[in-house]
Amino acid sequence: MRTLVRLAIAAPWCVPLIPEAGAADLGIPAPSAASFVDWSGPYLAGQASGGASYGGFDLGAPRVGGRTLPDFRTGDGAGRNDAGRRATSAVGGLALGWDWQAGQTVIGLEADLSAASLKRPVLGTTPGFGYERRDGLDGLDIVRAKTGAYGTLRARLGYSFDRYLVYGSFGLAAADSHVLSTFPGQDGTAPDRGRREFGSVGFTLGAGIQFAILPNFALGIDYRYLDLGRTDRLGLGFVPGADGGPFSARVGAASNQVLARLYWFPGGLALPPEPDDAAPHDPDTGNSDRISVHGQTTLVAQGVPNFRSPYVGPQSLVPSQTQQTTTATVFLGLRLTDSTELYYNPEFSQGFGLSRTTGVAGFLNGEAQKAGAAAPRLRSNRYYVRQTFGLGGETETVPDGPNQLAGTRDVERVTVVAGKFALGDFFDGNAYAHDPRVDFFNWSLWASGAYDFPANLPGYTQGVMVEYNRSAFAVRGAYTQVPKEPSSDVLDPRVLRRGGATLEFEERHTLPLLHQPGKLRVGLFSNEGVTANYRDVVALTQAGAFADANEAAAATRRPRRKSGFYVNLEQALTADLGSFLRFSDGDGRTENLSFADIDRSLSGGLSLKGAGWGRAQDTVGVGAVMNALSPSHRAYLAAGGLGLVVGDGRLRYAAERAFEAYYAVGVSRAVTVTFDYQHVDSPGYNRDRGPVDAFATRLHVDF
Repeated sequence: MRTLVRLAIAAPWCVPLIPEAGAADLGIPAPSAASFVDWSGPYLAGQASGGASYGGFDLGAPRVGGRTLPDFRTGDGAGRNDAGRRATSAVGGLALGWDWQAGQTVIGLEADLSAASLKRPVLGTTPGFGYERRDGLDGLDIVRAKTGAYGTLRARLGYSFDRYLVYGSFGLAAADSHVLSTFPGQDGTAPDRGRREFGSVGFTLGAGIQFAILPNFALGIDYRYLDLGRTDRLGLGFVPGADGGPFSARVGAASNQVLARLYWFPGGLALPPEPDDAAPHDPDTGNSDRISVHGQTTLVAQGVPNFRSPYVGPQSLVPSQTQQTTTATVFLGLRLTDSTELYYNPEFSQGFGLSRTTGVAGFLNGEAQKAGAAAPRLRSNRYYVRQTFGLGGETETVPDGPNQLAGTRDVERVTVVAGKFALGDFFDGNAYAHDPRVDFFNWSLWASGAYDFPANLPGYTQGVMVEYNRSAFAVRGAYTQVPKEPSSDVLDPRVLRRGGATLEFEERHTLPLLHQPGKLRVGLFSNEGVTANYRDVVALTQAGAFADANEAAAATRRPRRKSGFYVNLEQALTADLGSFLRFSDGDGRTENLSFADIDRSLSGGLSLKGAGWGRAQDTVGVGAVMNALSPSHRAYLAAGGLGLVVGDGRLRYAAERAFEAYYAVGVSRAVTVTFDYQHVDSPGYNRDRGPVDAFATRLHVDF
């Protein structure tokens, strides 16, 4: 604790000492009035994280008595199945800093102190230790580590543009932690328990973005990696038994954290005008009709309180937990010729959905990827060429936007896209329920739940899409790669032998009585991938040919075709009120490859803009969905089979029903803060579990 106290006492005094001389005395010229914020001066920030502060405690060379444990496995998922799912974390604290700015370059110094609850199972049951759970499940915590408080002293270097500040950071970190050990006695003997506290000092590296929303306030997302080194060897208890003895180890700790921040600037900020109110756009100083650069970042913190959970399976939703996801994307566009465009989207993602994105078929967070990561992971999610063939006649203006270059194009046209993309970029669109970064969170509300679109774990595939467009309708089709097997991150390279095909017809209309626009989309899909047949798997398992349903599924997978359809309606009712309705159906005989464990889904809802109460940038949304399974799919889960995201090990079937309501606050043109509530009956189709109430907040920034 003394380490933290010294850092907390010294850091605030370090910050004000330098600005006493003023920026001019440091040789930093005052920035001229320009279309970017001058961030110079002091600030105070509150920061919090509700689930993305993943600790990486580890044991170095553990010893029992005089011997070192061989082939010892520690950490998340290495020595146990459920370490990551049961880990919890929460961080909240304050930061004090001072920035100096020269032109658009910003340098700063910042100190922060946070209370934390970074808990981590470090050692669970392993065959080498000789401890077995009587119920046959892994997951007994023998050694657990926890960090209760930490602080950092960091330098920041950033770049200011418009209302944004993008920065990198580095500095010192210190934390107070303790380790708890519980070595269960054998043959009825009492367990041996131990507790050791330790302080540690290390380093931190990070990056972040902040956005000025008012002259005295800004919102931000701050990522940092903390490495707190390793302690000296700690005695952690006594292992009973013939091969037992004193247990000791060197304990190390590292953490990847993503925190939401609210900044207060007592001296105020001189804000540039919003782009809509600024001078006309000069194509030589920003995006033009030949190049486009945009970005987004989205942070979702979500939690569920306690609910009825009489047993827990490998893919069950676990009560009383919080998790957090963060994505940051850059949308780059380049016009190669008048009709040829090239797009590239690198994206960072970090975090996990609740219970590692498992437990609910219509999962509760649309930003939660099945390829979740404790540390930020960079992927090239999109790279494709778009070729447009204009067919003459009427033209339309295309505004600049993400993956969209400004210009004009023929309304009647043929468009060909080849490369890597998400099928949701072109199919199953809906103005009111299609983007979990700004509207509904639930997977089966922002998409047709039974549409098993081919994709890797983050939701992308490679292939070709062709569209013919006219003012009254459009027809589009795609042929893409499928995963090598269900829920695989690797796409099958044998695309000429098996792949996924989607065909969609989109009709556009205006209702005569309401005089409001609407669209009706009808889609067909057919995928050929390496999957198992549910009925065959259940029969083989019941006959004793395989130990369990999952082993039978893995052994009997072969190329099979799965087909289905969806109907998707969006209809404006007034200028501010819109409605949507979806129905989708899959054959339900074989495993789904990519999206969700849903064979039939019906969803609908309303979306209302806030113009009626003077908040035109706000949106209220309400929606409901019912998901169902085929009889053979139910039997597979009841036999202990695991799907893409559900599987309690047993099943008392009921249709999964969910209700969602959200309020999205348009803080500014670029910043939206959303508050979301979901209620789910029979999560994972299991009437023995739930009902579940989930609460979430979302921060979304466009630039």
